[in-house]
Amino acid sequence: MANFATAPARPHKPGAHASRRKLLAVLVGVALLAALVLVRATVIAPVRVASASMLPTYAAGDALLVSQRPPDLSDIDRGDLITFRSPEDGHSALKRVIGLPGDSLVILDSELYVNHRLVPEPYVNHRLIDGYYSRTYTVPAGTVFVLGDNRGNSIDSRDYGPIPADTLLGRAVFRFWPLIRSN
Repeated sequence: MANFATAPARPHKPGAHASRRKLLAVLVGVALLAALVLVRATVIAPVRVASASMLPTYAAGDALLVSQRPPDLSDIDRGDLITFRSPEDGHSALKRVIGLPGDSLVILDSELYVNHRLVPEPYVNHRLIDGYYSRTYTVPAGTVFVLGDNRGNSIDSRDYGPIPADTLLGRAVFRFWPLIRSN
């Protein structure tokens, strides 16, 4: 009968597997952090609403995710919520697009008309606005006309005029804080 000797076992370094797992965890963490920084810088960013001008849609202090890609005018629809560089103070502002290039706008007794048609605005509480009238305004090429949803408490295109396309910063994607708001 042949005598088969078993090969001696390799000495096991204590903690070798644990160190590899720690290194792998660190590498995965660094990769996730790098991906998050890249997404934040190029795709989407958190923004905190600074004022009550967008009530009841967004309240001061709400946190939103906003796209980092400036929208082209051809990609914007009436009703979109956009961010732009405010002509008032240069800070980022959030408002609703209500007029596109060439649109004719007028507010009669607090009701918005675009191109001679009444625009339903369920996000505006018309009972809180006294009768307000504006002149008819035609939105120039290369710009959008924006208003806050809280029409009685918003500084917007009625004050500083239309927003040039080159000052558009992004589009609101969704509110992530608070998750639920009680009204």
